[in-house]
Amino acid sequence: MKRTALRIARHTRVRGKVSGTTAVPRFSVFRSNRHICIQLIDDSVGRTLACADDLKRKNEKKVSSVQHKRLARAFTIGEELAKRAEVLKISRVVFDRGGYRYHGIVKAVAEGARKGGLKF
Repeated sequence: MKRTALRIARHTRVRGKVSGTTAVPRFSVFRSNRHICIQLIDDSVGRTLACADDLKRKNEKKVSSVQHKRLARAFTIGEELAKRAEVLKISRVVFDRGGYRYHGIVKAVAEGARKGGLKF
């Protein structure tokens, strides 16, 4: 099977166990080769409560390599979504890594959200 098909199979398997509610929404991560998109989702009504991404965003921090830029952006986006969740009075979430391994970009997003005040 191709890499994408394997990731989708892992994501489907995880989604069978992880579900968000209004009180504790699902923190969903999607990463492509260039961008990162994260959402807080209430699965009981199928609605996105808050979202953040790095589309059309200029990186404020000056870092040397491309990988470090992506990690810095991911951390910042995690913090940004945590601030938006705080406005909605959301402090606890269920983490959905989207079938990706928990390292690198996905880990940086989670750490940024934790620093911003979200609890998984």
